[in-house]
Amino acid sequence: MPTALPLPLSTPNRNLVRLTIVRGITWTGFLLAIVVGVELLAFDLPVTAVVSVVISMGVLNIATWWRLGRPRAVTHLEYLLHLLADITGLTLLFYFSGGSTNPFITYYLVPVTIAAATLPWRHAWIIAACSMAGYTFLMFSYHPIPQLGHINSDSPLSLHILGMWLNFGLSAGLVTFFIYKMAHALRSRDQALSRTREAALRNEQVLAVATQAAGTAHELGTPLSTMAVLLKEMQADAPADSTLDQDINLLRQQVDVCKSRLQNLVSNADRRRMAEPEVLDAEVWLAGVVQRWLVLRPDVSHQFDVAEKRGRPWLAVDATLDQALTNLLNNAADANPEHIAIRLDWQSESVVIDIRDHGPGVAMSIADQLGETFISTKSKGMGIGLFLTHATINRFGGGVSLYNHPEGGTLTEVTLPRCAAPT
Repeated sequence: MPTALPLPLSTPNRNLVRLTIVRGITWTGFLLAIVVGVELLAFDLPVTAVVSVVISMGVLNIATWWRLGRPRAVTHLEYLLHLLADITGLTLLFYFSGGSTNPFITYYLVPVTIAAATLPWRHAWIIAACSMAGYTFLMFSYHPIPQLGHINSDSPLSLHILGMWLNFGLSAGLVTFFIYKMAHALRSRDQALSRTREAALRNEQVLAVATQAAGTAHELGTPLSTMAVLLKEMQADAPADSTLDQDINLLRQQVDVCKSRLQNLVSNADRRRMAEPEVLDAEVWLAGVVQRWLVLRPDVSHQFDVAEKRGRPWLAVDATLDQALTNLLNNAADANPEHIAIRLDWQSESVVIDIRDHGPGVAMSIADQLGETFISTKSKGMGIGLFLTHATINRFGGGVSLYNHPEGGTLTEVTLPRCAAPT
C-alpha cells in the first residue's frame, strides 16, 4: 500500500525547523567552548550547572523535533515561547560563565533578529525587551571568571561593560524595528504578487469561459428557433385553456427567455464591456432581478424583505451583475425551492443581500474553495456559475460568502459597495 505524501509545512512550521537547527548548532558550539575553557584555559566554572543548562537545551531540541512530527500547525505564540526558552537558556549559561563580561553576550541579538523577521510586531518587541532584561541582569549578577576581565570592587560597572550594554540596547532596538519593517514589506509584496497571480489566472479562466459561451450561444440559436416553431404548432393543436395548453405556453415563455438572453449576449457583448455601470436604487434593481428570476423558476416560493432604514441604497450595476445574482438565486432554488428568503440591508458604505435556502447546506471541506475554482455543490454541476458569480461581484468591489445557517440550509451573503445617489 503506497504511503501518503507528507503535507507541506506552513511558514511558522518551517521557521521552527530552522530555529531548531540553529539551536542545535549554537549549543553544540557553546559546549565545545566550555570544554576548551575548562580544559585548556582553566576557567573556574560551575561545570555541573553549566552542563545541566546545555543538556536541558538539548532535551528541548529533541522535544521540538518530536513536536514537528505532529500534524498540528505551529502558532506565533508557540514560536514566541521557543524564543523565550532560548533567551532563558542563554541567560542561565551566561550567568554561570562571566555574565556581561562573556564575549558571547551579544548572541542575544540572534533571537532578537529572528523574532523581528518572523513574528508579529508585539511579539518581536517582547523578545527584544526580554533580551535587554537578561543582559541588564547579567551586568550585576553572575559567576565571575577572572580570565574574562576583572571589575574594580569600588565600581560595579566599567566603561567597557557599560558601553557594551548601551551598544546592545541600540542594536536590539534598531534590529527589531528595521528588520521587522523589511520583513513585513517583503511579506506584503509576496501577498500582493500572489493576489495578482490569482487575479490573472481567474481572468484567463473567465476569458476561456466567455469564448466558449459565445460559440455556444451561436450554436444554440438554431435548436431554440426549431423548438419555438414546434411549440407554436403544438399550441395551435392543443385545446384552449387546458393543462396541456398552459404547459406549452410556459415552455414557449422559457424558450423566448433563452432566445432573448442569447441575443443580448451576442449583440451587446461589446457595448456592455465598454459601457459604464448604471447607478440604480438597490431595492428597485433587486426586485427586478427577482421578478425576472421567477419567470425562469416558477416552481419556487420566496419572501423578499427590505430593511427599514432611513435613506436609499444605491448600487452601480450592469447586466453581468444581474446574471451573477440570478446564479446565486438558482443555486438556492436548486438546493430547495421552498421558502427562499431574500433580504436587502445596507450600511453607510455597503449594501448586503442575503439569500437563505433550506437545503442540505455546504460541505465544510469545499466551503473555502467555492468561487475560487470550478468546484460545485451539485452532484452534476461544474462550478462555472459560482466561479463567474464570484469574479463578477469581485469586479464590482464586492464579495460573496456562504455560511451554513444554524437552523439548516445555506445563507449566501453578497456585499457590494454603496454608491452616492445620482444627480
